[in-house]
Amino acid sequence: MLQGFKDFVLRGNVVELAVAVVVGSAFQKVVDTFVSAIVTPVINAAGSPESSGLGFSLRSDSAAIAENTFINFSTIINALIVFVLTAAVVYFMFIVPMNKLSERRARGQEPEPEAVPEDILLLQAIRDELRANRA
Repeated sequence: MLQGFKDFVLRGNVVELAVAVVVGSAFQKVVDTFVSAIVTPVINAAGSPESSGLGFSLRSDSAAIAENTFINFSTIINALIVFVLTAAVVYFMFIVPMNKLSERRARGQEPEPEAVPEDILLLQAIRDELRANRA
């Protein structure tokens, strides 16, 4: 039972996936900080000077209610940017190199010859026997 677990954990895909998750989550924090510090102010500047960002308030009775009912499109745009950037980094830093490594490994190994079906082997044996009898 422990040997099966060891084989599962040490299999290349599991280790690679664990590394990708750890590095991806760490990089996601970097991208999120970048987007929050740089992209959010730029997107919020697109809104009107009276609003607190790119969006609108459902109720404008008082400042507290207006803040609680504000639909902020910039947070949605920021989340999409974080997702796209994180996915791109994970793809180009992990998936592409692993695919190239797999291709190199596949090129380095000679393909096994296809097994000849038994009926073909039997026909070849009959052919060889007939040639031997003619000679």
